[in-house]
Amino acid sequence: MSALGRTRVGAALAVGLACLGVACEEEIVQGTDPPPADSAAAASASVSATASATPKLEVQEQEFAESDRSRDPFRSFADTFVEEARGKKNLQRQVVLDQYSLEELKLVGIVTGNAAPVAMLVDPTGKGHVIRRGQFIGRAETVPSPNQSGATYEMNWRVDRIRDGDVVLIREDPQNPDVPTATRVIPLRPEGALLEPG
Repeated sequence: MSALGRTRVGAALAVGLACLGVACEEEIVQGTDPPPADSAAAASASVSATASATPKLEVQEQEFAESDRSRDPFRSFADTFVEEARGKKNLQRQVVLDQYSLEELKLVGIVTGNAAPVAMLVDPTGKGHVIRRGQFIGRAETVPSPNQSGATYEMNWRVDRIRDGDVVLIREDPQNPDVPTATRVIPLRPEGALLEPG
């Protein structure tokens, strides 16, 4: 290669490197000067004014206690259901007028003459209730255990017969069949009738 050719290649190389240097040169970014002390004080005053404009929320200790307005969303209610299940009596039979004792009920009417006679009892509120043979009626009575263990249990009276002038109730103890059946009769007494001396 001649000297002139070397010079041209060298010059081209020099121009290329110069262009490359310009393209790769880092750009220097100059930051802004910090604000003067007066503007920093103004910004601080603005922040404190905003903070004072927002009312402070005061929380009382009682707000953390559980109430109707504030309930614990993670509280387990399993214990409540267990207590309710213990409190409920599991009745295996339906009892008519189970909230009243037999002394509070009054026999006011009997309908016989068919295969299934019925009677009407009136509760203390004056409401009438129709009863049929085989139904259990009245509040359960506590009966002592016959085997002298000191235990007691509850039993209901059952309608055994409905006759022309009265209703016959019986109380059987299926757990102790050797105990005699108790019998009770509710007579029909019209309003204002006097008891006849016996």
